[in-house]
Amino acid sequence: MAISYKKLWKLLIDKEMSAVQLREKTGIAPNTMTKLRRDEEVSMTVLAKICKALDANIGDIMDLIPEEVQ
Repeated sequence: MAISYKKLWKLLIDKEMSAVQLREKTGIAPNTMTKLRRDEEVSMTVLAKICKALDANIGDIMDLIPEEVQ
């Protein structure tokens, strides 16, 4: 399955918060933000910190996208 964090970026816009502000508020590393921008896997700990900082649920910040079966 693929991961999409499009919901996270939209939520940040809605809350008028930058990615830098999110990083500072959660204490996550810059390389983790890069992984998020690239829709790569990050730990549940990171996702939980983001959810707490944004007062959101995991489904509010990400989607799992099934890969097409051929």
